[in-house]
Amino acid sequence: MTPYNIVDLGAVPGGRVDCSAVFAAIGARIRGQGGGVIVVPPGEFLVGPMKLGDNTRLHLEKGAVLRFIDDPELYGPVETRWEGLICHAMHPLIFVRNARNVILEGEGRIDGNGASWWNVHRAEKSVGQRGPRTHIEKRLAELNHYTGLEPSGGGGREAQFLRPPLVQFLSCESVRIEGLSFIDSPFWTIHPVFCKDVVIRDISIKNPADAPNTDGIDVDSCEEVKISGVKIDVGDDCIALKSGSGEQGLHEGKGTRNVMISDCTFLSGHGGVVIGSETAGGVENIDVRNCTFLGSDRGIRIKSRRGRGGSIQNLSFGNLLMEGVLAPLTINMYYNCGSHPDEAGSLFSAEDQAVTKLTPQARAIVVFNLTATKCRASAGFVVGLPEAPIEGLRLENWQVSLAEEGAVPVNRVEMYQGLEEVRDRGIRVEYAQVALFKVKIEHCGGPAVVAGKGARVSLA
Repeated sequence: MTPYNIVDLGAVPGGRVDCSAVFAAIGARIRGQGGGVIVVPPGEFLVGPMKLGDNTRLHLEKGAVLRFIDDPELYGPVETRWEGLICHAMHPLIFVRNARNVILEGEGRIDGNGASWWNVHRAEKSVGQRGPRTHIEKRLAELNHYTGLEPSGGGGREAQFLRPPLVQFLSCESVRIEGLSFIDSPFWTIHPVFCKDVVIRDISIKNPADAPNTDGIDVDSCEEVKISGVKIDVGDDCIALKSGSGEQGLHEGKGTRNVMISDCTFLSGHGGVVIGSETAGGVENIDVRNCTFLGSDRGIRIKSRRGRGGSIQNLSFGNLLMEGVLAPLTINMYYNCGSHPDEAGSLFSAEDQAVTKLTPQARAIVVFNLTATKCRASAGFVVGLPEAPIEGLRLENWQVSLAEEGAVPVNRVEMYQGLEEVRDRGIRVEYAQVALFKVKIEHCGGPAVVAGKGARVSLA
């Protein structure tokens, strides 16, 4: 494929001159020729929204930095999926749609320049903004026929300030991301949606721990995905596997399946490897191996609730090393982030509710060869629904110890609503069938397993 050096075609390093036109011109050449390579040499280059097409390779040499302009006016509406719903949102910083054979690679850095985006979201949240106010938000609300009742995950759908991800692949096949570092994303960092054959390896992602909704990698209704050798340190979930929300996601029926995650390191984050909370299309056939979790809030986290739907099944997590997490494993069907207050009575009732097509189901999950030290809240949280208990959870060869200093209240282990609080730091089990083999819990100051309503626990 023909290489195009952006400096040779007019890009100016130094981070002060907008180089967007150069990237657009190279993109047009590549589309005309059926493929090509965009070469970014050492230096900092300022850019706006970027589109890539078929058979395109974006190569950042060592010392190269792409820094994105933080002006929301540049990122006009595109139809995409945002927090589980098809809608119009702001144009991703790097957007690849309906393309094949696209590669992002090299030793350079892609900088989302996210601080101003985070500040807008924080300001809206601080005043409890529940509807669009700015002309950008109103434009999105009009395009989306926004009613205020749409499912939300907590990212700000109420205000319609639908921040862009740093990199989004939408309906693509044969995607490769390798070697690069990504920092300061306005929203989710890397977001493949409706994609097949995705490989992400040997990259790093870093967003501030307090940067809102800055997930690392969100695999969203994708198949045949391999993630290996990544290091993630972010302000929300490190890797999240999702498949659409509510009625719309159920109708689309596009699950996330056949995902391998291996040899990764997770630092700050609400969870290391997370499933949900958008689960309507189902999440299945997931294999996580040989990963390290250092201070992530939860190690393995599975979260959904009534109204989200979907089958979560055939999950395997093994050879995991954790230190300083809140808990090594949480499975929570009472996850409440983004729910509407008027739904609370039915969503978070501790009593049986009618089983519907939007009742999430979790089954056939194994977590083995796990060592976790200095767990700050508890040894685990496993809570299903009275009408849909968790089935077939197997915990094998666990060595877990609770923190003797720096512990936090047990209720920090998960965000849930409608459930009674407990004081014991062992593995909480309610409405779940769990088999434990060679599981050792130390320094919990009480029972290793806290069996509540609907718990079916076998020990060996």
